[in-house]
Amino acid sequence: MQVSLASERLLAELLKARTGQELPDNRRWRIGSALSALCREYGIKSVDQLVATFSPSRQTTLARQMVEALLNNETYFFRDRAFFETLGQQILPALAQARAETRTLTIWSVGCSTGQEPLTLAMLLASQEARWAGWTISILGTDVSGSVIEVARKGCYTPFQVQRGLAMGEMIAWFEETAQGWRVRERLRRMIRFEEHNLLDPLPPLPGGQTQTFDIVLCRNVLLYFDAETRERAFARIASALAPDGWLMLGAGETTHGLTDRLAPERGAPGFFRHARGLRRTRAA
Repeated sequence: MQVSLASERLLAELLKARTGQELPDNRRWRIGSALSALCREYGIKSVDQLVATFSPSRQTTLARQMVEALLNNETYFFRDRAFFETLGQQILPALAQARAETRTLTIWSVGCSTGQEPLTLAMLLASQEARWAGWTISILGTDVSGSVIEVARKGCYTPFQVQRGLAMGEMIAWFEETAQGWRVRERLRRMIRFEEHNLLDPLPPLPGGQTQTFDIVLCRNVLLYFDAETRERAFARIASALAPDGWLMLGAGETTHGLTDRLAPERGAPGFFRHARGLRRTRAA
């Protein structure tokens, strides 16, 4: 489906304004296919006509639908499994020791899409049942897209989705097959809450008014679509939400270098980062 340069620019501006994400020239080829379903839904023949029907300055349903269609919601269970092996074998044992007195653990999955990443975390923790018995564990999954959050809350997946990243034994252990699809077992669902949220905005406080602080933050393959200035803002949000001795997991190839002086890579744990001041004190000791 052909899209004019004017429409491409307007859609890129809309996406940046609503989400902070860039839509560079080398990704604009997908605009036609991404918006084709919306064109059919509204009985419109082209993306240019679709764009002409909305006002970028108004919070309309169509504008929200176009933004969500342009987002990349690629995800699957245990994506980059080596990262989760490091988490399970190195990071979680360290946190179990550090939080032994309070016996609470809080995790934030940023850009969680349809929920596979938070559910992967829940599976990992549930598989370490003896370690976490009697603990209060809270996993927050957030995404800027309301539609994928609705899917995540339902916790029901197609055979294709549930087979991506999971062995047959894992599927049987953590899901039950229903007429609607493979539904996540309640044991995992109780550990997670899903909320629509933009990483660039402050997190809402907890019901009692307390600021949300996390022992682990996962922000993988989210920053890829931000420019340098927006990444700096994102790292500031993450650093503020991360406990002083907490851990940040980024995606493969992502780094904090040159973007923040508050977070630094952890030696011996590729892909993991911590508060820079805490790391300096630890290494000096």
